[in-house]
Amino acid sequence: MTAGELETTPGAPPEAPEDAAEALPAPPQSTPELPAPNAAPPPPVAARPARRDGPLRLVGRAIVALILLVVIVPPAGVLVYKVVPPPITILMIERLIEGRGMDYRWRSLGQMSPALPQAAVASEDARFCTHHGFDFQAIQAAMRQDQRRPGRLRGGSTISQQTAKNVFLWPGRDYVRKAVEAWYTVLIELVWGKPRIMEMYLNVVEFGPGVYGAEAASEHVFHKHASELSPDEAARLIAVLPKPLGWSAADPGRYVRRRTAKVDRAMGNVRYAGLADCVGR
Repeated sequence: MTAGELETTPGAPPEAPEDAAEALPAPPQSTPELPAPNAAPPPPVAARPARRDGPLRLVGRAIVALILLVVIVPPAGVLVYKVVPPPITILMIERLIEGRGMDYRWRSLGQMSPALPQAAVASEDARFCTHHGFDFQAIQAAMRQDQRRPGRLRGGSTISQQTAKNVFLWPGRDYVRKAVEAWYTVLIELVWGKPRIMEMYLNVVEFGPGVYGAEAASEHVFHKHASELSPDEAARLIAVLPKPLGWSAADPGRYVRRRTAKVDRAMGNVRYAGLADCVGR
């Protein structure tokens, strides 16, 4: 027995060689199972049917869109026209389609005779400076007269209401238009104020077939600027506003002459009582 064999402890297991771990085989790695050659493919996933909107949902969306249209669009237009003259109105477009032409010349309130706003207040809206867009006394009076004489409708619209209609809306008497007109009336009273409302009214109102605004009407009828009108001339122009396609300021009939005289007399009271002072003219 050699010395090396004597140094080995009896009963101890023999030492493993240093490269024993390297000699061990690696554990087998799992491989993905492949489908059998004859296995059936998985069933296709059924596509979810497209969701269709029912009629109630469509009606609801239409109502929401209409509310947004009414709430957002009018304030935007009112804000723009507070500083910018309207280039054209719906009524002007309708008259153009009818072949009546268009003569529309914008003038500031300072470029008009003071008699024009006085005549407008005297003829169309005596409480223009004191109401906030709606003259409920005039509305009640118009309703009473309409009940007594159904064939002859009398309007109770203020200058503010007429301006809202003339600038933003279409002609007519339907309830939808009247409701939108009321909303515009509130807005222009809040945003524009009385001087701008009167300035807009005297510039876009129809004085005759295809004639819009006091400047164009003055040139057509009297061959002078609106700033040069006398009180009697201003009264004659304003006198035809309720029926501009049927009454003529250039060739007034008996009724228009009587109406002009009535407006001219009322203008004296407007000046005396200061009923048009809110427009600053």
